[in-house]
Amino acid sequence: MVSGGNKAPIILGVVGLLLVALGALLVFLVPVIMKQQVEKNVRIDPSSGFAYEMWRDLPVPFFMSIYVFEVMNPKEITLGEKPRVEERGPYVYRERKQKTNITFNENGTVSFVEIRSFQFDREKSAGSEDDYVLVPNLIVMISSLMTKDMSYAVRFMLNAAFLVYNQEPFMNRTVKEVLWGYSDPFLDFVNTIVPNALPFKGKFGLFADFNNSNTGVFTVNTGVEDISKVQMLDTWNGLREVAYWHSEQANMLNGTAGQMWPPFRTPSQPLEFYSPDACRSMKLVYEKEESFRGIPTYRYTAPNYLFANGSDYPPNKGFCPCVASGVMNVSSCRFNAPLFLSFPHFYNADPGFVEAVDGLHPSEKLHSLFLDLHPLTGIPMNCSIKMQLSLLTMGVSGITQIGNIKPVIFPILWFSESGYLDGPVYHTYYNTLIVLPAVLDYLQYIFIALGLFFILVSAVLAFARKEKFCLFWRSNKKLDENYDITKAQKEKLTASNGTVVLEAKL
Repeated sequence: MVSGGNKAPIILGVVGLLLVALGALLVFLVPVIMKQQVEKNVRIDPSSGFAYEMWRDLPVPFFMSIYVFEVMNPKEITLGEKPRVEERGPYVYRERKQKTNITFNENGTVSFVEIRSFQFDREKSAGSEDDYVLVPNLIVMISSLMTKDMSYAVRFMLNAAFLVYNQEPFMNRTVKEVLWGYSDPFLDFVNTIVPNALPFKGKFGLFADFNNSNTGVFTVNTGVEDISKVQMLDTWNGLREVAYWHSEQANMLNGTAGQMWPPFRTPSQPLEFYSPDACRSMKLVYEKEESFRGIPTYRYTAPNYLFANGSDYPPNKGFCPCVASGVMNVSSCRFNAPLFLSFPHFYNADPGFVEAVDGLHPSEKLHSLFLDLHPLTGIPMNCSIKMQLSLLTMGVSGITQIGNIKPVIFPILWFSESGYLDGPVYHTYYNTLIVLPAVLDYLQYIFIALGLFFILVSAVLAFARKEKFCLFWRSNKKLDENYDITKAQKEKLTASNGTVVLEAKL
């Protein structure tokens, strides 16, 4: 029968073995639990809880900051001198994106329309929407260039209309009018002589069709059947490719709708998405590891070849006609208006664009875009997508208002769409997908270490508590009377035949 004191080492040993077994089991279970948790929270499924709500109505701060290039020497420009501009802004708008008309399809996809709206944020802005800025008169510039190859009679009529309607090559208007539109009867005249040339009827603004609008019907994979396809674009407006460009590759719809990506990303996988505003698919590439408020991320940036011309990067030939690298001609999807996309201040573009306009100062820190993605879930934590809109300006024969303007890609404005995970969504996300897996990850090592400690303590206690044992041998010698032994022990150690059994205690 085992005494109470001897039970302790056995109990500790058993507990230690169980803890080691549990820790070893967690080594295999933690990755499975994490994978299941991620898949549950990133698929587009109403039963997935907060992740679905976040996808449907992005409840995080999202802003569009707009910088306007004000013209400082309008008269000199019409005489053929180099343009000089100064940057004004930012004019910051709180942006909200909400998905509507959500329809789940039988083939594992979901269709939706995303409504976007903008509200001016005076506190974050460097000025008021009522600030006046001198900018190119896009109606004059665009309509003049659009008639460049038409008959002289058309250009004569357009020139006369400029005079009648007091149209100048540069205009002084408020930021609100430039961005969100202003009424101008001249637009009706332009649409009369050049039917359907412009998509505006009586009101013109660079972002007039942005507010309370949508970018078309997106159909993406839900990821319910295959998590590796979640968020991947199936169609846009029912199309699997667009028809704006001149090659199959350029017209392809690649990647996602640009808000989330499939989980379990690796650095070798680029982020691809289709942008209706740019009328093309775009790609971001891995740059380095980052961290956003304790969440590990991968930082993605635009590759140097994103806006390269067809000569410098042959896959981009489909986006031509091209100018020098760093600027993309988007006229084919903008009613043939001579508009161009680039990075702000022609950052990462051919130096000739910067040299053609005074007042531009490209900076990697200020003008490069980035997106910090949590690679485990494929959800962006922090991003700032920056683009510049420019206009080709040049003199046109027969149009006296624009004079002798030299051909130049003239910067009009640039904008930054930025957002980051914050508030209750951040805390829920952090606790569910960061803290919980981390706790499970640490527990496996804690259990193993604690179990080994208990086993070690059990062994030490067993050795320390073990009863002393004896070695016996026979002797025919009688006991020495001086030998220190009690009477009871004598009787016990002396055999019946007189032989003495001696005991050595160890």
